[in-house]
Amino acid sequence: MDGIIIIDKPQGCTSHDIVKKARKYLNKKVGHTGTLDPMATGVLPLLIGKGTLCSKYLVNHDKVYQVSLQLGKKTDTADVEGNIIQEEVVKEEFLERQEVELILKSFIGEQEQTPPIYSAIKVNGKKLYEYARQGKEVEIPKRIINIYSINNTKIDNNKKQIDFEVHCSKGTYIRTLCEDIAKKMQTVGYMKELRRVKVGEFDINDAIDVNKIEKILSDRELCEKYFISIEKLFKNMSQIILDNKKLTLFLNGVRINCNLKDGIYRVYNEGNFVGIGIIKNGLLKRDIVID
Repeated sequence: MDGIIIIDKPQGCTSHDIVKKARKYLNKKVGHTGTLDPMATGVLPLLIGKGTLCSKYLVNHDKVYQVSLQLGKKTDTADVEGNIIQEEVVKEEFLERQEVELILKSFIGEQEQTPPIYSAIKVNGKKLYEYARQGKEVEIPKRIINIYSINNTKIDNNKKQIDFEVHCSKGTYIRTLCEDIAKKMQTVGYMKELRRVKVGEFDINDAIDVNKIEKILSDRELCEKYFISIEKLFKNMSQIILDNKKLTLFLNGVRINCNLKDGIYRVYNEGNFVGIGIIKNGLLKRDIVID
């Protein structure tokens, strides 16, 4: 079985923990398309078997998060797991819905963002969090990110907490976004809760508990509902039908003349899905082959 299944990652475990558990259940190669912090929950696409070969097509997906921002307090890690290092007053005027929505909307669009010091980005061959743990200062390179939409869902005046949903590009740090929003509200803040509800086309409504993965993949009806085969993953791509002679060449890695435009194609032979091929400069080459 080769493809993708979407897991609803629970709080308190790493993405690697989920991969390890799935690998134990399935006794197959398993990977994922992007980590979630242990305190975060939500969509974690798992790549199974030859589905791991699809990772290069999935790394640039945009994402949707549900976020809880705690105002008035700042932590050293910019999230709830850090130590409080600063406290400031939260002015009531900035908790009025109209003001909150106005500030949130101001973040829509392409912009520069400085990643948090507690992150795995490397500078001079060393991860930023390693500098942080050693108490060393380092210049953090900015990156270009894009906020496509951001909507307020709840304001808690007593707890000084704002909940919002954000649709953003790959590489966006929500912890930094939370701190930047708090700064515009003339206070400090940190990310209290984070739930990823969408990665590209992978939606939380199609996600399962990792402990149910073995049961679902052994049940034909449930498997049809939750398992995304490689063929299904590329369903929007055009297809190519190869005769037996060309199929043999394709499987052996020989490039085949093909008078079609450059792109990714689903490859078939006698009605059976064979795999994924790529056409470039009039030549078809194999990329992913299903046994």
